[in-house]
Amino acid sequence: MKAAEEKREREKRIVSEMIALYCRKKHGTKRGLCAECAALDAYARQRSDRCPFMETKTFCSNCRVHCYQPQMRERIRAVMRFSGPRMLTVHPVLAMRHVIESRREKRRMNGKG
Repeated sequence: MKAAEEKREREKRIVSEMIALYCRKKHGTKRGLCAECAALDAYARQRSDRCPFMETKTFCSNCRVHCYQPQMRERIRAVMRFSGPRMLTVHPVLAMRHVIESRREKRRMNGKG
């Protein structure tokens, strides 16, 4: 698998985990996703699949081109704000990897490393 494909799959997995956590806590789902969260997950996966910048970025949250529709962007931001800190207790390895790679990407984008 190419590096871009691996990044794409990793990003989709992380976003799906964050949406699932949000759905469990905010919508009380026990298994799977509610219809609203399932639609958001499908949309986020579709955007990742079509991203032309995958080789040069780590995560959508670090991308300077936001390709989400405004309404969907607000929904995904709400999920990220809620789930981001909680990922440390649910999936600590994924959360720490995301933090480290995000910081590395931001430094690279700002010309500091």
